[in-house]
Amino acid sequence: MLPGVPKIPMEPQDLGYSIIVPVKAINDYIIESVPITLKINRTDLEIIILPNDMPTGPLPDFLLDPRVSIVASGKVSPAVKRDLGAKISKYENLAFLDDDAYPRIDWLDEADKAFALSGAEAIGGPGITPLDSSLSELASGLFFETYIGGGGMDYRYRSVGRNFFVDDFPTVNLIVKKAAFDSIGGFDNNYWPGEDTKFCLDFVNAGFKIWYCSDVVVYHHRRTLFRPHLKQVGNYGKHRGYFAKKFPQTSARLTYFAPSIFLVGSILLLLLGIFNAAFLKLYILLMAVYFFIAVLDVF
Repeated sequence: MLPGVPKIPMEPQDLGYSIIVPVKAINDYIIESVPITLKINRTDLEIIILPNDMPTGPLPDFLLDPRVSIVASGKVSPAVKRDLGAKISKYENLAFLDDDAYPRIDWLDEADKAFALSGAEAIGGPGITPLDSSLSELASGLFFETYIGGGGMDYRYRSVGRNFFVDDFPTVNLIVKKAAFDSIGGFDNNYWPGEDTKFCLDFVNAGFKIWYCSDVVVYHHRRTLFRPHLKQVGNYGKHRGYFAKKFPQTSARLTYFAPSIFLVGSILLLLLGIFNAAFLKLYILLMAVYFFIAVLDVF
């Protein structure tokens, strides 16, 4: 536990869920997700949407629902928006959701069960590729959902049928007890992207627990192939590389270095193959095995 951050009892302020969605502007994803979220058959929820500026012109009726609040944050990072949403929230649980994600109808009911069974102060669940996505998005999703592509983190992108404690989880689908959130001061706004990794590190170091539950499901749109997908993966790798040096507790893990090792090894074998055909044959054999395993993994 960090000095000066006491383990506090989780006394509820007002039972329920404050769903916090940072966004640059009201967009098509918000137009899709809010009506779906409002179909959750509960009265103990609110949706706080945080665009840079207040929208102009007429709004769809569902954005005028009394359970929906639109709060202009200014041009700030998603971490700052989430902190602002937490500050003005009225419910005990802070449900962080990306703008390009929407919940399954039983999302909060399953979160209730997960909190009760685990005793954790935070619950994370998978962000599943919507089934009606384009072929390009589905293919992008498969990269993360397979064991090889996801590097053992496939549970973040599909329901794996088991639940367990984790020490790092993305904010696309992360629900946190407000008292615990406030006790560590929310997000460290010096980091973006990667503020969720730093938050989880501070959270766990403060003595709190994060429980992964495969039934706490949201649907998360993927980037399309190839350029948007590669740009996203490149950004992930860039911030993880920095965090491996800065916060090795959760980022200096072999699984995060595997893609670099694979790339360097492939280049070395090809270069050696120029001088000795045996290395080229070894490279072809290893790539054939890799693609065979990848195909099995996908199916």
